Amino acid sequence: MLYLILVIVIAALIVGPSYWVKHTLEKYSHPDDRYPGTGGELARILLDWANLQAVKVEVTEQGDHYDPLAKAVRLTADKFNGKSLTAITVAAHEVGHAIQDRDGYVPLKLRTRLVQIAAPAEKLGAAILMVAPVIAVATRAPVAGALFLAGGLLTLGTAALIHMFTLPMELHASFARALPMLEQGKYLMPGDEPHARRILRAAAWTYVAASLMTLLNIGRWWAILRR
Repeated sequence: MLYLILVIVIAALIVGPSYWVKHTLEKYSHPDDRYPGTGGELARILLDWANLQAVKVEVTEQGDHYDPLAKAVRLTADKFNGKSLTAITVAAHEVGHAIQDRDGYVPLKLRTRLVQIAAPAEKLGAAILMVAPVIAVATRAPVAGALFLAGGLLTLGTAALIHMFTLPMELHASFARALPMLEQGKYLMPGDEPHARRILRAAAWTYVAASLMTLLNIGRWWAILRR
């Protein structure tokens, strides 16, 4: 019974953040024409206001993010072209990272460095993930499960640790950069500020939630390989 409770608690801690982030962002994605301008347009306006004309605004399929190496704010199509509260608020959050970069914000520099350091471990982990199922089918040896777990931890566990470690930086981008810009520029409609705060909090947790969910999937596959 205690084991079952422990499993439920762990699952809730892993699944809960992901569900909350997804629910929050989707909730305020409607109506999709609430604002006169798109998220991409607002990102450009805010970047120009921050004297960051050299920073690009691009569409991506890899999730909303700011790339400090390419100097680009990248938004998924629904945010780039959308006119919802979620679209403009997430755009402001990513511009917040660009401003952190402009100001030499140390935690952002640290995360960029950590990601570069972790890249080889993630590549090794990805290779192990590809090989482990083949070994499992060919040998039925317990070592395959251990290999899969090791690959998952190297590939996804490293990312999860980095995102957890740099969560304060994400919250800083939301509440010390994005929200003041939205308020001072009067970009939010009356009554939308409390909702924008929820979106900004969810935006800060996005990568952490995604990493936790992926780790859960690794745990499921490991359990299957152990059978």
